[in-house]
Amino acid sequence: MRISQLLSGDRSTPQGLPNFDSTTVFVRAAASYLRGEQFPRLGMLHPGLTPLAKRVNHLPRRLRTAIYTQGGANEGVSPDDLDSVDVERFREWVVDQYPTRGYPAVIVGSSNGAGVFLSALLGIPWLPQTFLVPVRRDCHPDAIREDIRWGYEHAEPFLEANPDVSLHQMHDPNQDRLMVRKLGYFRTKSCVLGEAYEEFLKTVLEPGGTVISLECEHDWPAIDLGDRHSFQLGGLGGLEPEEYYEGSEKISEFLERQDADVREWDVPEPDGRTLEAEWGFEPALLEDVERVADEQGYDLRRLQFDDPRDLSPFVADLYRRRYERRDRSVDRLFVQSFALVEPWWTIRTGSVPYWAAFNTESDTEFMEEYLENTDAYDEIRANLFAHGVESAGLASADQWRSLLARAQDGHGFVGTDPEEFPYDVEVQVRYHEDISDDISARHPHPPPMAFDRFDEIAGEVTDEYELEWLE
Repeated sequence: MRISQLLSGDRSTPQGLPNFDSTTVFVRAAASYLRGEQFPRLGMLHPGLTPLAKRVNHLPRRLRTAIYTQGGANEGVSPDDLDSVDVERFREWVVDQYPTRGYPAVIVGSSNGAGVFLSALLGIPWLPQTFLVPVRRDCHPDAIREDIRWGYEHAEPFLEANPDVSLHQMHDPNQDRLMVRKLGYFRTKSCVLGEAYEEFLKTVLEPGGTVISLECEHDWPAIDLGDRHSFQLGGLGGLEPEEYYEGSEKISEFLERQDADVREWDVPEPDGRTLEAEWGFEPALLEDVERVADEQGYDLRRLQFDDPRDLSPFVADLYRRRYERRDRSVDRLFVQSFALVEPWWTIRTGSVPYWAAFNTESDTEFMEEYLENTDAYDEIRANLFAHGVESAGLASADQWRSLLARAQDGHGFVGTDPEEFPYDVEVQVRYHEDISDDISARHPHPPPMAFDRFDEIAGEVTDEYELEWLE
């Protein structure tokens, strides 16, 4: 078996839906918890591959970086097959992951790691709006105009086959530098619920139940490529949006470290700002949610926030409230990065979850602000998602360690080899297995927080956070 297959994982997903993307992993994590199951190996790797995966860090770094590039390429669809990619099949796959039983509420909307923990806390499904369609193609990561032309030439068959989505083509030559060599990123956002989601709501929502619209309003400069099609350079993380388009010292130094031929990216002026490709909420979906809620007599709640990381402090403090009511310790924080989320073990160990969107300096700043505005923790532990490149704005393992040291008693990493970060490919296996070794506490899994209780708390405390809870 080729080493590149380590990242290709389970092929049970529909054509065009990758295993490695945040949305896919978040759905699997949320659904696993609702089924009462642990979430090992990002839901991707077959258990038989685990011993092999644990030896990857012994390879030279250049081979490890090749794993990211080739592993991603293995998940891409051919441009010639874009007209046969059906986003409704993605939505069918999502609802098939969840147990079919009655729920007091269902979350619909933005992708968000803290949203996975909110789903677990309430014991309810989360139905994502955004999906990634990775498309195979060869492109130098700094050839931005080439990728724009390529996307413009290949988007039409996909958009014709999927008239109910918007396409946010994304190219990040910084954080996704290894992957974009072989993949074009077609991020799609559903403008309607679609048959699968609508039927799921009618089947599982209890009479008078609630649809929670999860709405991240984060936006980004973008280039208009036509009806329902835009191009976004860069993504949330280590650089400000304008830096990608205008250049900066950070970018110049990064490109020099990469032995690139340029010191800034040649890209057309953006036409304006639109919702961020990976995390932002397409408001057209809300109209369809409102329609279904009105027709079926559901309540509708809207949870709005500007930055995807704004949800993390709110969810963390909800867990503290929940644990306190059940006479548990509220003093252990478990920071989980990007896709490395594990709700089953988080709750089993009595840990308070805090989701870091990535491992950048801005993520450490968000977390530092949280720690300054909440009661001190006795213990803080974290995992670090490794993306195989020392990207501009990346926070080092030492920077993270200094932040974790704010704990009053113990701190450290879980499943992460700080000496190998960000080339630590093995973290995708170890993030789950090491929890039981590094966090010794054990608690029974409690029943979900009653939705009425959550509704009351959300209405009272969102003013303390960067959130809006709207009826």
